[in-house]
Amino acid sequence: MMRVNIEAERGRLQLSKEDISKELGITSKTYLSYIRGNTPIPSDVLVKMARKFGCTTDYLLGLQPDNIQQ
Repeated sequence: MMRVNIEAERGRLQLSKEDISKELGITSKTYLSYIRGNTPIPSDVLVKMARKFGCTTDYLLGLQPDNIQQ
């Protein structure tokens, strides 16, 4: 399952895949594996993403329809 919301937020902040990977402390290859749904995203990385993007983890995973924090 593609993680469309993660890519949308990365694009909104105008970060390259390399930039966000570096900020998350992972390789670009690992990031792409997460986005493509080939590898589960560890909770600590998911929380880092949510903090960076200013949204909920549920939104990033497609479980919430918008990025409003509740």
